[in-house]
Amino acid sequence: MADNHSFDVVSEINHVEMHNAVDQAQKEIAVRYDFKGTKAALEFDKKENAVTILANHKGQLDTVIQVLKEKMAKRGVPVRALIRGKIEDASHDSVREVLKLHTGVDSEDARKIVKEIKQMKLKVQAQIMDDKVRVTGKKLDELQAVIAHLKEHGPEYPLQFVNLT
Repeated sequence: MADNHSFDVVSEINHVEMHNAVDQAQKEIAVRYDFKGTKAALEFDKKENAVTILANHKGQLDTVIQVLKEKMAKRGVPVRALIRGKIEDASHDSVREVLKLHTGVDSEDARKIVKEIKQMKLKVQAQIMDDKVRVTGKKLDELQAVIAHLKEHGPEYPLQFVNLT
């Protein structure tokens, strides 16, 4: 068998499912008794890849984030993709936090991934392509070993393995 197989290591989120998770969290906050008459709200900005959360105080903000994480998990959106921001004071004695969503493999992490793959001593090649890493090799078993290793020892944010051919 002379043909090469390959896959890409990426870090992406499904924006449609993220939007659905935010919508479900908004609906739950609207009907929950402990949020009645409060300023608790969520807003998903697809262009900025961020979720803005508004609440009356820090405790309520943490509860809203927990509701969002539950909805994300139910919709299959990786919760580890959330990067918490700084809590800011907003208008009318409320607080705001902007949660960024991690997408793309950082260049430093991509270099670490390539280095780890080389240390595995398998007959595969890894190369960095923008915000993803492409791994090629002749044997599917070796590529699957690389995937298993990266699932175990990868960065804190979620990785996906796509285009396995």
